[in-house]
Amino acid sequence: MRHFQIVATALALLCSVASTQLHALAADNSELVEFELMTWAEVKMAQEAGKTTALFYTGGTEQRGPQNANGGHNMMGRAIVKAIAERLGNAIAMPILPFSPTSMSSDLPGSLDLPAELLTPVLEQLAEAAITIGFKNIILMGDSGGGQPTVYGAVAQKLDDKYREKGIRIFYANEVYTKANSELGETLVAEGYPRSGHGALLDTSLMYYLDKEDKYVRRDLLPTAVGDPVLPRGEQLPADYKSVNNGITGDARRSSPEIGKRLFDLKVATAVKQIQGFFD
Repeated sequence: MRHFQIVATALALLCSVASTQLHALAADNSELVEFELMTWAEVKMAQEAGKTTALFYTGGTEQRGPQNANGGHNMMGRAIVKAIAERLGNAIAMPILPFSPTSMSSDLPGSLDLPAELLTPVLEQLAEAAITIGFKNIILMGDSGGGQPTVYGAVAQKLDDKYREKGIRIFYANEVYTKANSELGETLVAEGYPRSGHGALLDTSLMYYLDKEDKYVRRDLLPTAVGDPVLPRGEQLPADYKSVNNGITGDARRSSPEIGKRLFDLKVATAVKQIQGFFD
């Protein structure tokens, strides 16, 4: 019996020491907000400190014109959601989902489609997985227009209805994509820039700003990065118009890191404001 007590005491001591060491290591990395770069001990300590909001920001893999790499949504999404988590102070950025609904074409072979009917259960599973491991609030966002708002909104509503009585909330934060893009787009038009669509001024500028290692934007191609025009609402192209069909909708030739920073800052501020408003 005495031998058993000695062993039990030793094991308890070892567990206590291990726990102390884990908390010490986690404390050294308390500023981490990216789930995939954290250890389980760091996640647990962050949750204990109040970081119980999980931010799911989906990316996507799709052609973005000849001047931009196909994984641009993922690069932009990773940086944006990290900044949102840092600004909120009570959130952790979950890993980027690199696929979303998109159109595919052998003429422009840069897109990989995750249809809405498959994205829906994937988002549900990821959100419920986050709940299982201790998160109390789940925020769904997207860097690509595919699936928004039908998939994200429906998943958030379904799960919020399911978990609200347990004190767990799930929301779809759409404004980081819709409002921020629209606001800066209209501002730039007023400043004399062309209207921007897919793979054009806004997208390319944001990628330009974030692409510190020159991997995502082919800067030498920017002088020719113009595609089919984006017309004001109500206007139509002539019947005999021949599509450029290079993946750009709009004009990316005046893209700059300065415009990219404006969009980045606006996206982060817009998302933070909307998310905080969910809990007012």
